[in-house]
Amino acid sequence: QKAVLPTPKVGDAIGTLSIPKLKKTINIVEGTGSKELKLGVGHYIGSVLPGVSDNSVLAGHRDSVFRNLGNLKIGDLMTVRTSYGTFVYEVHKIRIVNANNRTVIVPTTDAILTLSTCYPFRFIGNAPKRYIVQAGLVIGEPIA
Repeated sequence: QKAVLPTPKVGDAIGTLSIPKLKKTINIVEGTGSKELKLGVGHYIGSVLPGVSDNSVLAGHRDSVFRNLGNLKIGDLMTVRTSYGTFVYEVHKIRIVNANNRTVIVPTTDAILTLSTCYPFRFIGNAPKRYIVQAGLVIGEPIA
């Protein structure tokens, strides 16, 4: 039985992202415009949906949904719940890149969840860098 993936429109809710370490559950919304990021974590439209065998990219504001993202460590778990499945990811890479670094959104062969937020966390104005957390799918069947 093949999972039927939704084709969300910008602004649609896709599911929730739970990060136990941060004691947070955040709505995931399609799109990364300022309107969408006010509603929760934005799903980068050019990337696959969470749970798919590729790189699913989520972006959020450092002063709201991803306020304590810097507290995550390698090995911490995150859960994405959607209408088409529940997927548990384990953090395996944390890095800081320039804001214009496009390697964050490159396709991958595995089901990867990439979280991106502005950095430094306490920077005023448009931050010059991005804080990137990457996690691999550990529980849940990846959708091809």
